[in-house]
Amino acid sequence: MASVGKAQGMEINGDLRSEEVGITAETSQETRELLGGFKVYKRRWFILSVVCLLNCSNAVQWLSFAPVADQVASYLGASLDQVNWLSLVYMVVAVPFCFITTWMLDTLGLRISLILGSWLNMAGSGLRFLSILSSLPLSVRYFPLLMGGQTLCALAQTFIVFSPTKLAALWFPQHQRATANMIASMSNPIGVLLANIFSPIMVGQDMNIPLMLGIYAIPTVVACILATLGIREGVPPSPPSASAESSNSESFLQGIKLLLMNRAYMILLLCVGCGIALFTCFSTLLEQILCVKGYSNDFAGICGALFILFGVVGAAFLGFYVDRTKKFIEATKISIALCALACIGLAVVSQLRDQKAAVAILCSLFGFFGFSIYPVAMELSVESSYPVGEASSSGLLFISGQIQSIVYMVILQALTQPIADSPFSRCAAGGAEVLSWRVPVLVMAGLFSGGACCFLLFFHTEYRRLRAEADAVVATETGPGRALCSRDME
Repeated sequence: MASVGKAQGMEINGDLRSEEVGITAETSQETRELLGGFKVYKRRWFILSVVCLLNCSNAVQWLSFAPVADQVASYLGASLDQVNWLSLVYMVVAVPFCFITTWMLDTLGLRISLILGSWLNMAGSGLRFLSILSSLPLSVRYFPLLMGGQTLCALAQTFIVFSPTKLAALWFPQHQRATANMIASMSNPIGVLLANIFSPIMVGQDMNIPLMLGIYAIPTVVACILATLGIREGVPPSPPSASAESSNSESFLQGIKLLLMNRAYMILLLCVGCGIALFTCFSTLLEQILCVKGYSNDFAGICGALFILFGVVGAAFLGFYVDRTKKFIEATKISIALCALACIGLAVVSQLRDQKAAVAILCSLFGFFGFSIYPVAMELSVESSYPVGEASSSGLLFISGQIQSIVYMVILQALTQPIADSPFSRCAAGGAEVLSWRVPVLVMAGLFSGGACCFLLFFHTEYRRLRAEADAVVATETGPGRALCSRDME
C-alpha cells in the first residue's frame, strides 16, 4: 500500500486501488467488514447510464427551439422574446425549486429524486407534443400549453442536474469519481448537441414542429421506465470510500450556513456561476447572433454542435487527468483562462461576415476549454466544502449559474439595437425587426473575462474530502486492520 507520506497532503495521488492492497474478488464480505474496507458494485454503471439518459433528454427539451428560433416564432405567431422564454423558463424555475430538490437529494436520497425527475420530464415532453395538435381548442393550443410542458421539463431538470456529483460520491471509488461526474455531467451538453443538429434538420423549410416534438418525447419515456423499474436503491449496501460513509454528516440548513461562510466556495460560486450563465446565454442566442451577419440556421447548428462536441472531448480529457493527479485547482484555472481568450475572439469574429472557418474554430475552442471546467468545478465545490452534502455544494453552484443566466439574458436582449437596413440578414422572425448583437456579445466577453480574472487571482482552497480520506487510511493502518477496496462485485 502507498505510504503514509503519499496518502497525506495537497498532492494526494488517490490511487489506492485493490491491486495496491492485495485484495481479490474472493475476499469475503465478513473480512471486508471486519477490516473496515470498501466495496464497489457493477450496478453503479447502470445507474450512471440512466442519469446520462435523463440528463441528455432533458437538455434536448431545453434547447429544442433555440436553433430554429425564428421559424418557431413564425409558426407559433409569437415574438423572438417569447421563444427565448421557452429556454429562459429553465432558469426561472430552477431558482426557487433548486433549494427544494437539493434538500430532497441530501435527505430523501438519490433514487426518489431521479424517479420523480424522470416522471416530470416525461410529462413535460408529452404536454409539449399535445400543444401543437390541431384538435385542441384554440384557447389552449400552441404557446400557453407549450410553455406549460416546458415548465414541467424545467422542474424535472432541478432533480436531474444535481445528481452526478451525488452519484459519484455515493457509488464510485475515489479514483473514478471525477470520471463518473464528467460522464454524467457531459450528457447534458450532448443533449444540447443533438438539439443543435437535429432541430434544424427536422423542422426544415416546412416548419415541421410537431415531428420534432414527437421524436424528442421518445427518450423521456425510455428514461422514465428505466429509472422507475431499474433503480432500486439510492445508496449501495457498502460504501465505496471513506467520504461516502460520512456523506451528509451536516444537516441541510447547517450545510448551507457553512457554504455561505466559506470564502473559497463563495468565490467558486460567483465565478463558475458566471461561466455557467454565459454558456447558457451563448447556447440560447447563437442562432440569433449569427443570422444577422448572413449565416444560415444550418451553419449556426454546426457551430453549436462543434461547441458541444469539442466541449465533451475537453471534459473527458480533463476528467481523466484530474482523477489521476487530483490537480483540480490547476486544471480549472488553466482552462478558465484559455476559455476567456476564446470567448473574446468569438465575440469579435461573430460580428464579421464571411468568416465561417474562424467562427467554427473559435466555437470549438470555446467549448473545449469551457465545458471541461464544469465537472471539475463540481468536484472542486465538494472538495472545498466537505463534509457538507454533495447536492448542497453543487446545487448552490448551479443555482448561482441560473440566477446569473436570467440577469444576463435580460441585459443582453435589452442591449440589442434595431438595424434599419440589413441586406445580409438570414433571420426570418415573421417580419419582426432585425437586431444587432454587437454590444451584447462584447459585454458577454467582458463578463467572462472579469469572472476568469477573479477566479485566477483569489481562489485557493485545500482538498478537504481527499484529506479526510487520507486521514481515514492512516487511522486504519495504525489500528487493528488495514483499509480495503475491493474490485467490482455484485
